[in-house]
Amino acid sequence: MYGGACEVHYSAAKAGIIGLTKALAKEVGPSNIRVNAIAPGIIDTDMNKNLSVQEIKELEEEIPLGRIGEPKDIANCVKWITENEYITGQVITIDRRMDNLGKKLYKNLDY
Repeated sequence: MYGGACEVHYSAAKAGIIGLTKALAKEVGPSNIRVNAIAPGIIDTDMNKNLSVQEIKELEEEIPLGRIGEPKDIANCVKWITENEYITGQVITIDRRMDNLGKKLYKNLDY
């Protein structure tokens, strides 16, 4: 989870969700209500349709697993969280380490 230039509104919204997740988990935990958030990195969705084949290839070269994430990667995490009754107040990051290349490619996307 990283902030970036020209993304102040996006970074502020993410920070708000993180704070909400942690505070709400404490507030409703005594009622046995769990609150968690998932913070995905680059996932193969329509949001990335403006990236060129070359840009995707460059991103994949920087990802330790050699590929961008798929929606099923996020779905598997959601399933895991819902099946584990002792996780609350967590922000689960499913991404790769954002580096200068990723920041350069993402700075021009509309969020």
